[in-house]
Amino acid sequence: MRHIACRVEHPASAIAMEQEQRANRARFLLTLVVLVSFVSGCGHPKPIRYYEISYPPVGPAKLAPLDATLLVRSFTTSHLYREDRIVYGSDSEQMGTYMNERWSEPPSEMLQYALVRELRATGRFRTVTALRSDSSGDFMLTGHLYDFKEVSGNGMVARLNFDAELRDLKAGKTVWTYTYNHDEPTNGKDVASVVAAMDKNVQRGVQEVEAGIQQALAAYPAK
Repeated sequence: MRHIACRVEHPASAIAMEQEQRANRARFLLTLVVLVSFVSGCGHPKPIRYYEISYPPVGPAKLAPLDATLLVRSFTTSHLYREDRIVYGSDSEQMGTYMNERWSEPPSEMLQYALVRELRATGRFRTVTALRSDSSGDFMLTGHLYDFKEVSGNGMVARLNFDAELRDLKAGKTVWTYTYNHDEPTNGKDVASVVAAMDKNVQRGVQEVEAGIQQALAAYPAK
């Protein structure tokens, strides 16, 4: 006589197995969704757009030349303006940066080069160069950049705010100081409109710096 053995599964074990199978299916579906999203994103990356400002043209000398050299140092500033991402904010303390809308160069460098070009155009100095580690000169223009950003509120503006200082390097003293703070309204609400307004703001700022330095040197004893 044969004995037939029968295995009877406990109801609790069957329930546990079913729950584990459901969990495995859920994990598989989640992995599949993430993979499809990743592949779709790689197939259509969002382009990065770069913007630049127009530097002042170098024209004929405006005044009789001064037998001196001028160095323009990159202004000290927040790390936000030593990078190329365009900064936006409001009148509150909070700020952010665009991911795919960027300057062609960091704002601190763009302001430095704009000042170099504007001061060269005066013909007032024997040479005007950006400060390097091996540079030497008679005067140095330096300062601090506080704001170079889009600001939204009642309207949208391009805000530029900096302090400038001209030093006589040989005498070891400050010849001239100036604070520039101006909000240039935009003609639209897109990034391109902000860039156009900032371009205009930078041109205005460097022209005011150039005029102030000219006035200071006119009253400064000749070397």
